[in-house]
Amino acid sequence: MNLPSLNTLRVFEAAARHQSLVKAADELCVTQSAVSRQIKQLESALGVILFERRNRGIFLTSEGQKLKTACHEMLSILKNTLRELKAEESQSPLVISCEPTIMMKWLIPRLADFKAAHPDIQLHLNASGGPIDFVKSQTDVAIRRNDFSWKQGYHAEPIGPEYVGPVVLAEQYAQGEALTSPTTLLHTKSRPAAWADWQHQANQAVNVAEDVWFEHFYIMLEAVQAGGGYGLSSVYMVGNDIRHRRLVAPAGFIADGSSYYLLSPIAIEADERVVALLNWLRQEMTATRQAVFAALKG
Repeated sequence: MNLPSLNTLRVFEAAARHQSLVKAADELCVTQSAVSRQIKQLESALGVILFERRNRGIFLTSEGQKLKTACHEMLSILKNTLRELKAEESQSPLVISCEPTIMMKWLIPRLADFKAAHPDIQLHLNASGGPIDFVKSQTDVAIRRNDFSWKQGYHAEPIGPEYVGPVVLAEQYAQGEALTSPTTLLHTKSRPAAWADWQHQANQAVNVAEDVWFEHFYIMLEAVQAGGGYGLSSVYMVGNDIRHRRLVAPAGFIADGSSYYLLSPIAIEADERVVALLNWLRQEMTATRQAVFAALKG
């Protein structure tokens, strides 16, 4: 035989529990006649009488009592299963795609702070930059700089503006290697116009002795750390090095007009974990900028 619909069984269970069509209708936010109609259809489909109607009241028959017990057990199992599924979903990691350099140089060193502030949220990181397909990458959100056009329909919230500036190993700068003297400029193919843009925005020319190119941003920063020359860096990627005097930013940092964004295929506010992540990212980027600017003044 065909099983009755879940909605029909819910109506029956409510009427059986209350032994009242009126109270069942109030609980289910439907009319009394709708409850009565559903029960009559259920009795007709089963070929048994579930309720006796007398003195304007309803009373369960023995068959009705059996079905009430079965419905109660079924709905209890269903509710518990849904509760467990919801708990598992809330415990599943939030998968974040992040541009590799800012992930390694800025995000990962701060993850312990996020975990301390949000111990119930697990994060899983994927290193990736540029356009993203959330379905294919099985990613929940992405941290990107707005130097490309993302798909229409994506939800995007700004995290913080990008600030860039020339950086060099502290020992080299102490030995007199300034931007005004012939110097080696380190470039990255991921931001090929960075030096030209900075010179235009900062209204400052650079005395170039040699141009050296690297495939990735983080490799270029390693070359700076190794004393290879001047690199143009994001303030976020060298914040700790500036504060601990390992690197020097003789010209400071200026806003280059771009910003970091948190991208999501669904509304940010639809997931409390994403809202918490966004607020924390904004707070941390602001704190990083303030700490570096304070160190430069000092």
